[in-house]
Amino acid sequence: MTPDTHPRTPAAAPLGAPAGAAVDSRETSTRDHHVRDILDSLPDEDDSTPLAAQLVLDTRRRVSLDGQQFRKPAKTRIITVANQKGGVGKTTTTVNLAAALAQAGLNVLVIDNDPQGNASTALGIDHRSGVPSVYEVLVEGMPLADTIQRCPEFPNLLCVPATIDLSGAEIELVSLVSRETRLRRALDVYLDDRTSQGLPQIDYVLVDCPPSLGLLTLNAFVTGREVLIPIQCEYYALEGLSQLLKTIQLIQAHLNPDLHVSTILLTMYDARTNLAQQVASEVREHFGKETLKTSVPRSVRVSEAPSHGQTVISYEPNSTGALAYREAAREITERAAAL
Repeated sequence: MTPDTHPRTPAAAPLGAPAGAAVDSRETSTRDHHVRDILDSLPDEDDSTPLAAQLVLDTRRRVSLDGQQFRKPAKTRIITVANQKGGVGKTTTTVNLAAALAQAGLNVLVIDNDPQGNASTALGIDHRSGVPSVYEVLVEGMPLADTIQRCPEFPNLLCVPATIDLSGAEIELVSLVSRETRLRRALDVYLDDRTSQGLPQIDYVLVDCPPSLGLLTLNAFVTGREVLIPIQCEYYALEGLSQLLKTIQLIQAHLNPDLHVSTILLTMYDARTNLAQQVASEVREHFGKETLKTSVPRSVRVSEAPSHGQTVISYEPNSTGALAYREAAREITERAAAL
């Protein structure tokens, strides 16, 4: 949490209001009282009826989140979303957190550094072969600004797409000078240029990684200042975590001393199974400060959204999965950048 910010600053504009619109402090106070009254009127959650308990929980989340503006960081937070194990929800987490942050009034940039291009698909971004992408940035030195596209669902959400050309970048990068720092230098130049041109600050940069520890992931780790690790609530997810942490320590020592694990998010959580509860308990025991209180449940709506070229935040904003990601995004903005 930055010292000069507050979850509900009077100057923040409500969702849908023109940029720069101010909110009267009395209006904000009225909203807060209204939200509290609604929350107080809801029945207590009853574990004996799981469906009703979930409906009450979702209603509480929706009432507290709707219309809320998330706090802006003092400077751009650059977060690499990584886990070398596949299928743990890296891309899903990247795009839905990005959409949730953008929906709450923040300026967000997603860098799709995975040759599969799934983040680009979910954000509705053109990533056909030949479209300027992260490949041209890494291999040909193209300015990042020349590759950026705007997400059609959220005007303040930008994306650098990944095309199939990126699949050959691992080999092509081997012979290039400063192969590990090419993405970082391109991003730093882009952010500096925005500042010099008087453009609004990018509040969050989220870098999506492939499920491997090759040069693409290495570039993402050198670019990021923070690492967000999605962990699927299954046994195998824990096995790869120690190797990932060792890799991060090596990068800290040799390439990026600012890098640190700031956030761990439990994904595909099913409270009905003992295994999920056990994995969650172990993660929270060993990484209590880093692990978000919010966990993301298995959700059909979250899985369906990319087939429509959308995130679940715009596809089904009141679904359990969307509310969980919105709550996780709010929690990230309320935590200190360095834990």
